[in-house]
Amino acid sequence: MDDMEQILTRRIEMNLIKEKLIEGVIIKPLKQLPDERGRIMHMLRCDDENFEQFGEIYFSSIFPNAIKGWHLHTKMTLNYALIKGNIKLVLYDERKESSTYGMIQEIYLNEKNYSLITVPPFVWNGFKGLGIEESIVANCSTIAHDKFEIKRLDPVKGYIPYDWSIKHC
Repeated sequence: MDDMEQILTRRIEMNLIKEKLIEGVIIKPLKQLPDERGRIMHMLRCDDENFEQFGEIYFSSIFPNAIKGWHLHTKMTLNYALIKGNIKLVLYDERKESSTYGMIQEIYLNEKNYSLITVPPFVWNGFKGLGIEESIVANCSTIAHDKFEIKRLDPVKGYIPYDWSIKHC
């Protein structure tokens, strides 16, 4: 394991175990079934506790150091799983009625930390590609894409108080 993987793994473990989650966000470790042919990666089943309904599934690729965000959905619940690579998923709770109003949460994901991240409506989210290769994120959303229920902000010029630059441990 190289230094970058060790740092990412350490941050992942910290986020999954020690950090308080934004209200309504769920992080669920997922099963991988490896064998000599490859692996099966479970993501979401209709009988899972946090399954709501099926809208669509799509895959978003992101290059190293690129940022996709900020996005806020007014109806859609997101169910993210990282299929390949490394990302930093960042969430911002702008819901005034939420117990975590104003909170920012960073979740570091890589293939060794295969998890389902459920993000409820009205939570801003974005992600940044980390490492040296393209990353692939799957989203099994609760509704089909609807351009009228999504809001967008520039990831660096918006009013969300977050700095996407690398933070040194």
